[in-house]
Amino acid sequence: MDKVVATALEAVADVPDGASLAVGGFGLSGVPNLLIQALHERGVSRLSVVSNNCGAMESGLAVLLAAGRITRVTGSYIGANKEFARQYLAGELEVELIPQGTLAERLRAGGAGIPAFYTPAGVGTQVAEGGLPWRYDGQGGVALASPPKEVREFDGVQYVLERGIRTDFALVRAARGDRHGNLVFHRSARNFNPLAAMAGTVTVAEVEELVEPGGIDPDAVHLPGIFVQRVVALTPEQAADKKIEKRTVR
Repeated sequence: MDKVVATALEAVADVPDGASLAVGGFGLSGVPNLLIQALHERGVSRLSVVSNNCGAMESGLAVLLAAGRITRVTGSYIGANKEFARQYLAGELEVELIPQGTLAERLRAGGAGIPAFYTPAGVGTQVAEGGLPWRYDGQGGVALASPPKEVREFDGVQYVLERGIRTDFALVRAARGDRHGNLVFHRSARNFNPLAAMAGTVTVAEVEELVEPGGIDPDAVHLPGIFVQRVVALTPEQAADKKIEKRTVR
């Protein structure tokens, strides 16, 4: 099946207001910027986003966040995104912060059809006991806090029950992809992309290089096309537009 869509706008044309999205990327690496920009141009709002972080340097999900299009974020890292922190503390944004490994496994489990799993991460903390501020009231008080989770002992060790995550849509970026949706990611840009793709009911991938079926060695495929419904090919200029969050020298 040829899954290639002509434009990013066409690829996200059916994403409605209030949709839930799993979005790949970590910082500025492996972020589906073109698809995010297309959502912004369409004016989609009231989005619930599941992503490691919510963009940086006015890039990635920060574009939607600054426009007030996101109402809820499930993630593991706020970082230096001052607008994220402002909206969260002002009560404009609901935020579920969870351990990074737990977030990765919740996405993978949802994509694999596993409704829940036990993990030791978070036992003995508010992650398990509840009380983490999900939403503030804008006056310094907590309007909504996380509920307690089931804790169970296995072989003398306590584990907390975490639910798998499924979303309406997923947006990811890959280095290479074929018309059947098989994807290959480049080094650290692999990050949350395969996991987010698995969790989406409809997954859209923007690819830096589009190849014909058979152009990718089956042993080199990082994400099988069964998890991908739409593919958008980037232009060489779009593929080369990669920002650096923090330049360092040594």
